[in-house]
Amino acid sequence: MIYFDALALLIGFGTLLWLISLYLKDSSIVDPLWGLLFVGAVWFYFSQTEIGNLDRKWLLSILVTIWGVRLSTYLFWRNWGKGEDYRYQNFRKNWGKHYWWGSLLQVFWLQPFLAWLISYPLFIAQVSEVPLNGLDYLGVALWLVGFVFEAGGDYQLTRFKSNPENKGKLLTTGLWKYTRHPNYFGDTACWWGYGLIALASGSYVQLFAPILMTFLLLKISGVAMLEKGLKKTKPGYEEYVRKTSSFLPWFPKK
Repeated sequence: MIYFDALALLIGFGTLLWLISLYLKDSSIVDPLWGLLFVGAVWFYFSQTEIGNLDRKWLLSILVTIWGVRLSTYLFWRNWGKGEDYRYQNFRKNWGKHYWWGSLLQVFWLQPFLAWLISYPLFIAQVSEVPLNGLDYLGVALWLVGFVFEAGGDYQLTRFKSNPENKGKLLTTGLWKYTRHPNYFGDTACWWGYGLIALASGSYVQLFAPILMTFLLLKISGVAMLEKGLKKTKPGYEEYVRKTSSFLPWFPKK
């Protein structure tokens, strides 16, 4: 089945990157991989499926490519020359001499597996022959909102950090005035956009993917992890928390 063939493709890509990480002694190179995994998956589904509504196949593939390439390029540029991230350094300490294979399981196979699992709506939407309808356009609108928040939030934060006068300060303007995590909210909205496009194809089961992505961003790798550190390191963060919505954009409290 094409969907399971994609798993082998993504795992193979992760294994190759793992070998490179052993040579470089840096597991952080996996981070920019995330967006490209979905780009690879969606075009694999596109090329391997002979059925499906061609308009929807092109629409979804282009949206995923824009999102994935932008995210991976940004992460690659942000991490360049900074060494291995503290998360992977902690993994090294915990795994000790077994880290070489532990990183394969916990990092370089886990991410491709999650990407494959979450890519299910991308596959379903590729094989459906249902014509484009209102849900497709609603999904595109939601994706646009999400992309503006994700890309815009990253851009505003990059500009803020590039100014030496802002060292140790909090960004509380722009999109960051309405949500403490515009980039994570935007990422989630993009995935609900994909979910609606898949829903337009006539199936409900693939909504588990944006639900899973929302859970991961809120409770595992995104908001929860970041806020735990910021509360300890950023002066005034508790006041920012009191005034500003955690996730969904809203007007700040007075």
